[in-house]
Amino acid sequence: MADDDLLWSVRDGVGTITLNRPESRNAFTFPMIRRWAQILRDAKTDDDVRVIVLTGAGDKAFCSGVDLSAISNANPDLTPLQRKQQLHDEIHRVALALEDLDKPVIASINGVAVGAGLDMALMCDLRIMSVSARVSEGYVKVGLTPGDGGAYYLPRIVGTAKALELLLTGDFIDAHEALRIGLVNRIAEPENLQAETLRLARSIADHPPITVRMIKRATYQSANTDLRTALDLISSHFAVVAATEDAAEALRAMQEKRTPHYRGR
Repeated sequence: MADDDLLWSVRDGVGTITLNRPESRNAFTFPMIRRWAQILRDAKTDDDVRVIVLTGAGDKAFCSGVDLSAISNANPDLTPLQRKQQLHDEIHRVALALEDLDKPVIASINGVAVGAGLDMALMCDLRIMSVSARVSEGYVKVGLTPGDGGAYYLPRIVGTAKALELLLTGDFIDAHEALRIGLVNRIAEPENLQAETLRLARSIADHPPITVRMIKRATYQSANTDLRTALDLISSHFAVVAATEDAAEALRAMQEKRTPHYRGR
């Protein structure tokens, strides 16, 4: 992997991962995946990172998925078991790292997102999309099943019937349709996408970090459990958050009508 194939920067609490292969429509390689997952693992315990943004370089593509030519050239005769292990041991690293991360992640979809490229956006918590971008699951058109979690994430975001329509046809949809069906949270003009993404990230990063993390954690936990368990979990989260200095500072700032100053610990 070239050192600049995947970029990572942190500024004012917002970390940005940029897929930086515009000449390859920001297709990812195994070395990129390894570094990507490691960045997410490191960010989990880095107090300087409160929100993460994922985007692609240039204005043509967010991500076209895995670089199939690079994989095929390296492994031309994989057995079915080896192909399964390749997906699980390599490409799925990002999904598993994200599952362990309780800091919000925003996909800034600057251009076309296809197959695993779309899946990488779906596994983020929030999505904002350029009106010039288009997205497609696309796997079915090349005779493959969704390999990077599309069949898991998409029904949870847009519902089973709409997810099946997108998965079984492989059709592209534009930003307005993506917004209508709830696949993305917001859309923006291409020239405003970066600013709108940063504005959304900042609006989250400016809140108490521990509270933000607990809200994300509780939301996903509640989606996968029964009401009594969810209420028991949230009572614990609430008790922990209420005892933090950040919570006390938020209350003081509101009473004093000033901007709060959080330590984030």
